[in-house]
Parts: sequence; C-alpha cells; structure tokens
Amino acid sequence: MEPLSEREEEQLERFDLVADTDLASASSGLSFVLSTDDSRSTTSSGDISASSGEIPAILVEETVVPRLVDPIPSIGELTVAVTPTARLMCVGRDNKGVTWGLTSVIGRRREMEDAVTVMPGFMSRTCDHVGGCTAPGSRSCGEISPIHFFGVYDGHGGSQVAKFCAERMHEVIAEEWDRERVCSDWQRRWEVAFSSGFERTDNEVLTEAAAPEMVGSTAVVVVLSGCQIITSNCGDSRAVLCRGTETIPLTVDQKPDRQDELERIEGAGGRVINWNGARVFGVLAMSRAIGDRYLRPCIIPVPEITFTTRTDEDECLILASDGLWDVMTNEEVGEVARRLLRRRRRSLLVDEVSPAQVVADNLTEIAYGRNSSDNISIIVVDLKAKKKRQQRQQ
Repeated sequence: MEPLSEREEEQLERFDLVADTDLASASSGLSFVLSTDDSRSTTSSGDISASSGEIPAILVEETVVPRLVDPIPSIGELTVAVTPTARLMCVGRDNKGVTWGLTSVIGRRREMEDAVTVMPGFMSRTCDHVGGCTAPGSRSCGEISPIHFFGVYDGHGGSQVAKFCAERMHEVIAEEWDRERVCSDWQRRWEVAFSSGFERTDNEVLTEAAAPEMVGSTAVVVVLSGCQIITSNCGDSRAVLCRGTETIPLTVDQKPDRQDELERIEGAGGRVINWNGARVFGVLAMSRAIGDRYLRPCIIPVPEITFTTRTDEDECLILASDGLWDVMTNEEVGEVARRLLRRRRRSLLVDEVSPAQVVADNLTEIAYGRNSSDNISIIVVDLKAKKKRQQRQQ
C-alpha cells in the first residue's frame, strides 16, 4: 500500500479539525434514496450531495462465512469458515446507535449515473428469525429489531437502471425473503431471496420499460442484521469491512478477465476483447449487471452472495462505486476510515456531523484529488454504537 501523499495527510488533519458546517448539502433522515433526479447538478465537478443519519444499532460476533449462489464458482479469498462462539446477548441488543454517512458526486463525468439507497429498518424481524444469531436462546435473540439495507448502483449507458434499482431493489428483496418461508437453511433462504430479487428487478426494468436495452447498472447491497452482514453483488462496485487493523473484502469484482467469468462468457458464445481494459465484446468492462439485455447471455444479473458474522472488532462498512476503487486500494480506504473514525469518535460533540459522514466526505475528496474520472458514490456505516461512545466520553 502506497502511503498517503502530503496533501492527503493534510486533508485528513483538516477534516479532523474543520467545523462540519462547511460540508455541502448535508441532510439527515431515517431513510435515503439518492438518484440522478436528486443530484444538485450533473455538470459541475465535485458537487457533493451528502446525507448522514442515525440508525438503530447493529451487532457483532466472529467469523466470515461466505456462500455463493449456485452455479457461481467459489472464490478462494472469501471461503473462510469458522465456528462462532455463542454469546449471552447479541452485541447490538436493541439495535440503536449505529450511524451512517454517504456522498454521491458527479465528479469529472458529464452525467450523473450513480444512485444510492440507505433504508434503515427495511425489515423488522427477530435475530433468530433472520438467521445466524450468535446468542441463540438469549432475550435479545428473540426481540424484534430492525434490519437495515444499503445499496450502491453504478449505471452505464444512462442513469435509468441505477435509479430504478435504488427505488425498487430493497422492496423486492424484502418481498422475496418473505416468500421463501419453506427454507430450513437460513443462508439458503437469503441466497434465494437475493438471486430471485436481482432477477425480478432485472425483469421489471424490461416489463416497465424503465430503460433501453443498452443501459445497465452494477448493484452492491448489504443487509445488516443483528449478527450478520449479508452482501450481494453484481458488477464492479465493491463493499469492504474494516475489522480491527484489517480491511476485509466482502465482494470480488466481476470482471470479464476473471478466470471463472472468462470461461463462463466464452462458454455462452461471447468474447472478451482488450479495448481500454478487458471488455465483453469490447464494450462492457464488467461481466454481470442489472439490465444490458443486448449482451445476454454473456452479461447476467446473477449475484454473488457472502455471509459475514460480526465481531466486536468491526469498525465500519464501506460500499462504493468504482469512482473510488479505481484510484484507491481496499487497504488505503480502510486506513483512512480507521484513522478518521477513531479521532472523530473521541471528540464527537452532540450536534456534529457523524464520524461516518466525515469519512465519506474525506474519501470523496481524496478520490477526486487523485483524478478519478468517474462518478463517486460512497456509503460508510459506523458499526460502533453511538451510545457506547458517549458513555466512554462521560
């Protein structure tokens, strides 16, 4: 990992000291959907539309246990299985106190094609009902608590599919999860809900004539329950987890030259051509997406799904479009997030913008300063309960 430049180091210090009232376009709320219609401007560079909010707190326990929907090949770096240790109580308890922040900017592009969704409490269930509870039999396990949804959608060829996903995807996934009541395996139930939800959203783009067939979008979404981080991904947007001093990838980019994807594309009669990077038929720089029907069956809306059991060491989640990842590595993003979160938590005042929002704004400025040529959309979820931080400060 390359060290941050002197300018970027100074920027971190400035974000640590400067009043948060200078941040552009800040708002707060219990839910947030940002698409191109919400963008303040699609012509000016670096125009930030930011929102931060407090969501009912989340919980934590050990283990990364990813699973992938058949027939997706396994991904070595994500197939770690550890038996979790049972707890006396879910770490999140009543699920209050977790904060989030987001930014979505047009950057150097002429058009804004990204869209984001933050939907706290998009479902309400007991931790035991959701599955993967690390404190089975405990009082907190049986209490109804909100389940939270976060999504980043990076459109290409136009903004229509990304916008449609931002407005509809979380609703479809909730409906599909409720429909799959016969599954005895909780992970399989979520796999079916996500795969069916992505396929159904893709079909609705067609049936509702939401976009031309040459328009598509990535989709990286996280469902956050009391004990689990469940991630579903199509395309090359990305999600990572900052845990202690580690930055753990929750997704693997679906690129045409990834060996398993290359074999699948060629098996479907497609070709991968190196034209400013590996592209399907020399056109699309990802191998899976919502929309893009003119490239079927090579481009498919089938997600890869991972399950991560939370731990007390978890710092934050970061979901972002490739406007960030094209110019910063996972490790660089994680290092910036950890440094800012720990500083801001120690000094947090009652009416200040959340530490998560400061991280999102800072990462956006760094990416833009490194000449990111794309729209930049970032969601940061602070996994340390606000209530606990306030108790330490008293």
